[in-house]
Amino acid sequence: MHGKRGSLEVETLLKIVLVLVAILLVINIVSTIVSGILGILQPLLMIAILAVIVLWLLDRL
Repeated sequence: MHGKRGSLEVETLLKIVLVLVAILLVINIVSTIVSGILGILQPLLMIAILAVIVLWLLDRL
């Protein structure tokens, strides 16, 4: 039961934790950028949908 337990060095574990934190930061930044873009495009998308519905109701589509 007392085999090679804890064979990873502290520096290796710190590197793993650092990479995981960096990945979390990148995911957070990307999600913020995407939500910002969607926030800007949402009114334009709603206007486009409204225009398609109106054109369809007027048989212009």
